[in-house]
Amino acid sequence: MARREILAAAAAIVLICAGGAQAAPASPGAGMPAPIVFFDIAGTDIASQAAFYKAVFDWDAAPDGRLTVPVASPLPGNLRLEAANQGPVAERVLYIGVPDINAALETIKAHGGSVVFGRMAVPGVVIVALFKDPAGNRMGLVEMSGGKPIVPPAK
Repeated sequence: MARREILAAAAAIVLICAGGAQAAPASPGAGMPAPIVFFDIAGTDIASQAAFYKAVFDWDAAPDGRLTVPVASPLPGNLRLEAANQGPVAERVLYIGVPDINAALETIKAHGGSVVFGRMAVPGVVIVALFKDPAGNRMGLVEMSGGKPIVPPAK
């Protein structure tokens, strides 16, 4: 993901988490947007994926992989443009709010994940990082406090 796309995604996260967007309706209809109602994280071993997400984010998964996690509401999102020669083009990235990105990245590495890029403060926007889980899924982190993204001072 290029820095420009990271900044655009970060700005969208802050805008929506800070209440700058309208909540999606409970059910789609004429003129109403459809809500996201489910997500999945692929891997070759449910037990090891469940152990990773439990250790890192305290998410409890059932033996069959079912889990329920807290979400921001409305759930922020972003469509991003990424050149084919800059990395994965067809992917989705979930950004997970944590109080300390550096501590989360250490826990991620200790449980078989890897760092794509470390903690990056985007002045006036947000603090983010990107990691891969043990199955290779790219995921993001947003540093949060009091239920909101931390916005570092603008330069």
